[in-house]
Amino acid sequence: MKFEQYHIVDEIKENIAKLGFRRPTDIQFKSIPSILKGEDVLAIAQTGTGKTAAFAIPILHQLHIKKILSRPDGVKCLIMAPTHELALQIDTVFKTIGKHTRVTSFCIHGGVDQEPQIEKLNKGVDVLVATPGRMFDLVSQGALNLKRVEILVLDEADHMLDLGFIKDIRDLMRHLPRKRQTLFFSATINDKIKKIAYSLVNDAIRIQLSPKDPVAKKIDHAVAFVEMIDKRFFLENIIKSNEDKKILVFVRTKVRAERVKSAMERVGVITDTIHGDKLQEEREQTMNNFRGDSLKVLIATDVSARGIDIPNVEYVVNYDLPDTSEYYVHRVGRTGRGTHRGQAISLCSSEEKDLLAEIEENLGKSIQRIEITKGEYKDVKSATDEKTDDWKSLLKTIDQEDEAYKKRKKKKKR
Repeated sequence: MKFEQYHIVDEIKENIAKLGFRRPTDIQFKSIPSILKGEDVLAIAQTGTGKTAAFAIPILHQLHIKKILSRPDGVKCLIMAPTHELALQIDTVFKTIGKHTRVTSFCIHGGVDQEPQIEKLNKGVDVLVATPGRMFDLVSQGALNLKRVEILVLDEADHMLDLGFIKDIRDLMRHLPRKRQTLFFSATINDKIKKIAYSLVNDAIRIQLSPKDPVAKKIDHAVAFVEMIDKRFFLENIIKSNEDKKILVFVRTKVRAERVKSAMERVGVITDTIHGDKLQEEREQTMNNFRGDSLKVLIATDVSARGIDIPNVEYVVNYDLPDTSEYYVHRVGRTGRGTHRGQAISLCSSEEKDLLAEIEENLGKSIQRIEITKGEYKDVKSATDEKTDDWKSLLKTIDQEDEAYKKRKKKKKR
């Protein structure tokens, strides 16, 4: 079935065609009809399968038709997202697919002045994309009224519900009409979160694609065993061997992000970082640079793993292994988006082998190994362009980080 055969308004069809999309992806094919019928949906699908468009297309159609018939005031659709970057990206999708329709969309998030946001809300918005903190701030101030919301969307639902947002979500329900359509979209979801999700919907249609292998087939992912102290040499080698490619590097903490950036700068590799300690303006500028051609290598914490659709990321490097298989799926899913193939490599140290075992157990399969001979290992280390006399200080810093990480993992297991 082609998009042109769907019963959606011509404006949306034209915008979809301009984006080069002719046929819906599996998640779009299964979700759009149910959403158009007004049914609640719990949708689980691999990253890079077009989940945002799966709910944006039918929502835009519904609201456009209603605005032709009448123009009631107030937010009609509320979309909750866990991070600033994801919220902004969703808003961009709505503006792109909804161009020339009567539907207006707007994004609110923290880290920026709220007065312009309040001013925009006062002028009238149909679709509001929001992060929890800023949304509740404006609700408590009386600057945001959600009594006319007809559609609630939780994007990256497992993250929203699992990482401390459940109280916020339940509080949100007090501000929403009981009669509404609720949509949950995510790449991963466990039984605990599923139970919570079902408590917030009415007879939801469950759509689950490829549950046995959450990593998309278009992604070739593998692991190489590299000691923590040597990882910077191997990252340098990967980057310099793929100078024309866009590479996304994931690290464990904000501090490590900056230290890996400094290590790359010492060998002449231009990078930038994105993490929670950066101002919103800095994060937006960095993301814009990475989406364009002015930045080829971005070092990120998991703030960027959730749902961020960055065009043409050809390589993902897990400099540090993530703590969970869910984060592994979201990280490697930043490549191999849409019709493109992608590559992902994880650098696993001796201290991280337990993490690797947990990830593989939850994935239900082993991750391909990249065998490195002693000679190849030595060659990578000797080929570095790093020039520094402060080895003792560097080693001390790495040892301190490793020790702190071991303590956190030991405490977590108790």
